[in-house]
Amino acid sequence: MSTVERFKAWALHAFAVDSPDSCFDDEERQLVGRLADFIVERRMTTPALMLLESGRPLNFVGSQLLAFLSPFVTLIFASSEYNRFVALLEKRRSIDLIIDTIERRENHRG
Repeated sequence: MSTVERFKAWALHAFAVDSPDSCFDDEERQLVGRLADFIVERRMTTPALMLLESGRPLNFVGSQLLAFLSPFVTLIFASSEYNRFVALLEKRRSIDLIIDTIERRENHRG
């Protein structure tokens, strides 16, 4: 592979836009709903939104960090849901989904 071809491949990957088949399924939405409920019930909406917004550029890296934080994540999710949640965070628009769900639950609570 030439240098130009490698650069093209890198650029296509770096600036890729989510494909239509990467939308969220019902199981992923349920996981996000449970996370939002956990956050809203404990009145942690503002710190959670600040963390999510500030970590948005590191979305994929954050999903990989969950391997380190797995003991804490299992407080919210069962072990079987853990891998699905990590896969959800690897999607580019997952942070938007989480933020929107938290805000909706917070507004509905208040």
